[in-house]
Amino acid sequence: MTAPHTTPEVDREEAGVPPRPAPDAAEIARLREDFPILSRTVRGGKPLVYLDSGATAQKPRAVLDAERDFYEHHNAAVHRGAHQLAEEATDLYESARERIGEFIGAPAQEIVFTRNGTEALNLVAYALSNANAPGALDGVDPLVADRLRIGPGDEVCITTLEHHANLVPWQEFCRRTGATLTWLEIDESGDLDPELSAITERTKLVAFTHVSNVLGTLVDVPRIVARAKEVGALTVLDGCQSVPHIPVDVVDLGVDFMAFTGHKVLGPSGIGVLWGRYELLEAMPPYVTGGSMIEVVRIEGSTYAAPPQRFEAGVPMTAQVIGLGAAVDYLSEIGMDRVAAHDRDLVAYTLEELAKRPWVRVLGPTDPQRRVGAVSFVVDGVHPHDVGQILDDSGIAVRTGHHCAWPLHRALRVPASTRASFHVYTTREEIDAFVAALDRVPEIFGVA
Repeated sequence: MTAPHTTPEVDREEAGVPPRPAPDAAEIARLREDFPILSRTVRGGKPLVYLDSGATAQKPRAVLDAERDFYEHHNAAVHRGAHQLAEEATDLYESARERIGEFIGAPAQEIVFTRNGTEALNLVAYALSNANAPGALDGVDPLVADRLRIGPGDEVCITTLEHHANLVPWQEFCRRTGATLTWLEIDESGDLDPELSAITERTKLVAFTHVSNVLGTLVDVPRIVARAKEVGALTVLDGCQSVPHIPVDVVDLGVDFMAFTGHKVLGPSGIGVLWGRYELLEAMPPYVTGGSMIEVVRIEGSTYAAPPQRFEAGVPMTAQVIGLGAAVDYLSEIGMDRVAAHDRDLVAYTLEELAKRPWVRVLGPTDPQRRVGAVSFVVDGVHPHDVGQILDDSGIAVRTGHHCAWPLHRALRVPASTRASFHVYTTREEIDAFVAALDRVPEIFGVA
């Protein structure tokens, strides 16, 4: 088993800086008033208990208002016009880029906007495969170019924990380039191979998740990064389940690229973020070409703009970017260390309550310090879809299925699971309602 990797606020405590407390019940109640959807009822008048934030988070009024204000007062194509509306739209767009960068400890010039986290990961995979094209890396420092060229004889290493968004792109990458796909296995508790034996001298890239979207497992990023650096491999981090819940600083993490998606960070759908080290972004060929990402265009050929514009062809998702800027402002005002503390309390309470029910089998670590955002479980003898239906009848929204992580479920020897996932607006009372509804399962299905 690997050594436990704790959350950043635990590291803060070990460094002698006392962690700030989680929001108390009164503050959470006030925060919930910012989320209109949480006041609605479902299934015949039952209060909505939303425990599916791992799939998508709900949006506070600040985000809804930011998007609406843009469309009502500033709507124009950014970077394209000299009129006042275009200037205002561009200022709002680039201001949001700066604040989103600050949220993860990165300068604005290293922040690339995409449609979602999946596209951000695909951007890296396709741009790197384009690096093999003749002339694609002309003028690039030879040492950097060597890192970006991956082909036959090279290996790309992933993990069994991956969401399909950080698995299928690398399968396709290996098919296009001739590289070999390898992976870090997990044990029965969901821990990665402690020896990291799949990362070898032939490994040129390691792509891995920060937090498992199924198990909630917090992966030891520094350990994997250190091993990747030993062999000179690039590192690509899927931060979709970590950035919404814990403080994340890309400099401290030491990775080369990180992707996350806006809709899980209380932001709008249709906006994702790729962060990359500037010297790598500057060397990489584009993923999508067209307007806005060019430097000079002639009929016989074109040159491309510097990052991040090089990777933002066409009219961007301006309103969504502005909405995501409002979302990170909202979370920053609360304090991500406090968001993380609240998350840890919810995870611990959920694990404690499920442990009282011997007919429930929790997947992954039982130590709340090693989990972020989610708890998945199975009831042996009852299909997760049936469990989800019983919960839904009581107004409890959870996720059931393989959660876009089929290989992980196969490794755990379960066809599917039920997942409860949380955010800053989730309360202990909602956990109580969840487990009370879950208690109907053995009554209905005769589980001992």
